[in-house]
Amino acid sequence: MSLPPSVFVESGPPLVERALAPFRRFARTASGGGLVLLACTAIALAWANSPWASSYHHLWESEVALAIGGWSVRSTLHHLINDGLMAVFFFLVGLEIKREVLAGELASLSSAALPLAAAAGGMIVPAALYAAVNVGREGMSGWGVPMATDIAFALGVLALLGDRIPGALRVFLAALAIVDDIGAVLVIAIFYSGGVAPEPILAALVLLAIAAGANVIGVRSPLVYGLIGIVLWGAVLASGVHATIAGVLLAMTIPARTRIDEKAFLTGARRTLEDFDAAHEPDGNPLTNHAHQSAIHELQELSDHAQTPLNRLEHGLHGIVAFAIIPLFALANAGVSLGGDAAAALTSSVTIGVLLGLVVGKPLGVTLAAWAIVRLGLARLPAGVSWRAIHGAAWLAGIGFTMSIFIAGLAFPGSPELLTAAKLGILGASAIAGIGGWLLLRGVGRPASP
Repeated sequence: MSLPPSVFVESGPPLVERALAPFRRFARTASGGGLVLLACTAIALAWANSPWASSYHHLWESEVALAIGGWSVRSTLHHLINDGLMAVFFFLVGLEIKREVLAGELASLSSAALPLAAAAGGMIVPAALYAAVNVGREGMSGWGVPMATDIAFALGVLALLGDRIPGALRVFLAALAIVDDIGAVLVIAIFYSGGVAPEPILAALVLLAIAAGANVIGVRSPLVYGLIGIVLWGAVLASGVHATIAGVLLAMTIPARTRIDEKAFLTGARRTLEDFDAAHEPDGNPLTNHAHQSAIHELQELSDHAQTPLNRLEHGLHGIVAFAIIPLFALANAGVSLGGDAAAALTSSVTIGVLLGLVVGKPLGVTLAAWAIVRLGLARLPAGVSWRAIHGAAWLAGIGFTMSIFIAGLAFPGSPELLTAAKLGILGASAIAGIGGWLLLRGVGRPASP
């Protein structure tokens, strides 16, 4: 006796989906990643200043080893996160940069002029203020710390303001942060990498050429690019250039074209759905209806061909980066002891320089550069966006956090005192900039549709 078809159809969402539904809804919110990042920062600070502070530091300095036969590599958990997992973050940054350059706000000079100028001002003025405070001092190498903007935190604060914020302001801030990321990547690659070894650099260039060639001949499998990326990461690490740059370089080779156009997808999808409908058997078993399964597989293949690998990878990695890699980075790096050393660090020129750079330099540099480019007639304000809104977004650009902490670790690798001072400045400045931007933007009303 055969089982009725209803036996093979679930009556409703399974228990695991119902249990995870609230978490999925939270993950889809624009501020979700920022809130998780904020929570991990609070946990790191509380843990590093608790009676169990020694366990915090011992955990991240734990040794991690990988051995295959006579070959082995050893590192600390802290370095594995900062040099390994953060390469995935930089890969996602690279994908976002490529998308914006090809089809986003940076695709044309007219649309890119305003965020380009604003980002340039928001990098030059903070670095100059920091340098003015630290010139001739041992903390001078940290000039790149206040140049960065944390896009997750900045857009997260903007999302908390809801619909009262014009959509064009979100686009402006996102584009500004993307250009800021390009600047940060260049600063890391040029100024915060060690001596360059020629052989690994040559190997990295060959690997990039292989990845680019795979793109040209139509390879779309993420697995192929992932395998090339792992070897590329090792080559860049051995070269003296910071290993995370491998993520950005690999992202530039990811295909950004669909295999079929919209018309071909619609035609194929309609035909496949007609085949699915024609194969319908009222009392049939889905496990034995091969025509149904064939139609479903063909529809999946059409969907894959209608998407670009770049968009698919960006979508797939966003949750992993926002809710795992970046919070883990914060947990491992934001644990600053607020004891006696911190009290001395508050008066350090490094702390003062970072605070001035992010809290004064970012809003001033972004706003003045945007005003100048508009005044010169080379750009114009987005529709419905006021100068108060631009200035509020400029304050949010002062939330340095993730990238600033990352650059601070590169700037002060052998000086825990200076690194602590930089982190205190970053944490304090990011809090002030976030609150200041939120207060400024609260009064920005959403304009009526024209």
